Amino acid sequence: MRTNLSGRIAAVLVGIEGLGLAALTVREIVAIASGDTGSMESAIALAVLTLVGAAAVIAFAFAIWGGQSWGRSGGIVTQLLILAVAFGAATGAFAVPAVALALAAPALVVLVLLVIAVRDAGRAARRQRDEEAGGQAPGA
Repeated sequence: MRTNLSGRIAAVLVGIEGLGLAALTVREIVAIASGDTGSMESAIALAVLTLVGAAAVIAFAFAIWGGQSWGRSGGIVTQLLILAVAFGAATGAFAVPAVALALAAPALVVLVLLVIAVRDAGRAARRQRDEEAGGQAPGA
């Protein structure tokens, strides 16, 4: 299935998010190598989990670009997780509203683009199904 413009833009933005996670992984590895960690085991676990997350988000981006529904679903879940982190950054004893806004604004844009892409993909699938059903003889 061909991906629409909103899906393509969302794919690029999700890919950028994945690259951001990959950069965060590199930063974590540098911190481990320089000994700038409180717990080596926790730091290694965090780096591995961040790397796995980066790979998943980049895979979602490629799937969105290719018009795969699992990529759009994964992208939506990713944006909701980012919004949860942004909410956490905006509240609590150590709240930093600027960080929350920097996380939430792009996540909301990508979330809207993904919802539009899902809607358009559903319309295209229904249209294709109706065209295929219209070309067949009754009872076939």
